[in-house]
Amino acid sequence: MKTIVEAKRMKKIYGGKGNVFTALDEIDLTVREGEFVGIMGPSGAGKSTLLNVLATIDTPTSGDVVIDGTSIINMKEEQLSAFRRDKLGFIFQDYNLLDTLTVKENILLPLALAKMNVAELERRVAIVADKFAIGSILEKYPYQISGGQKQRTAAARAIVAKPSLILADEPTGALDSKSATDLLESLKDLSEQDQATILTVTHDAFAASYCGRVLFIKDGKLFTELVKGKGTRKEFFNKVLDVLAALGGGASDVI
Repeated sequence: MKTIVEAKRMKKIYGGKGNVFTALDEIDLTVREGEFVGIMGPSGAGKSTLLNVLATIDTPTSGDVVIDGTSIINMKEEQLSAFRRDKLGFIFQDYNLLDTLTVKENILLPLALAKMNVAELERRVAIVADKFAIGSILEKYPYQISGGQKQRTAAARAIVAKPSLILADEPTGALDSKSATDLLESLKDLSEQDQATILTVTHDAFAASYCGRVLFIKDGKLFTELVKGKGTRKEFFNKVLDVLAALGGGASDVI
């Protein structure tokens, strides 16, 4: 199976002159095509730093990061901008939709920026709208739809350009339980049916239980990992809770 993310001895240090904080400490990470991977850990463990480095928003102090066969370490800003556009999709907790654009226009924005032809643009929007069950709201504006619909719109925008890697930062954090479940089911289907590669940071064991694998970080280091395997989601949820208890991290107890 194709390797999408490979990080080797990745280290991120902030500060200097005796006031040094190691956010990531010799992280090795491999994510393969079609995996849905969760990242969990206590507050301050390094989860967001890891996501930011993989998103090319931050750079590691040392080590290497290869995404879809390309090292991102020594890229210039112009190269990074093109790389983000072509290879990465983002889902944020606060949606990041443009209020002056319709749902459809928000989704197709990455394609328009890439100057895709209109016929292919329309085809792709129709496909992702169907996957996230938002076909009926394409002409509405963000202020006219629910939080769950906003997040599904944001997810559709993230995948419409067929990125190599989708990065999700607490994607269910602002959603009610039904909307969160709908989104997680859709992401799980994307991973299993379309071989989409998804990496999500979450504090929520319920959200993590939809992943095929969960990595736990403590003090900037990989603490352990869980692989779902052939067990049920509820069994995996309970295993996640057990590790979080050992880490001292909080978790949702909804199942």
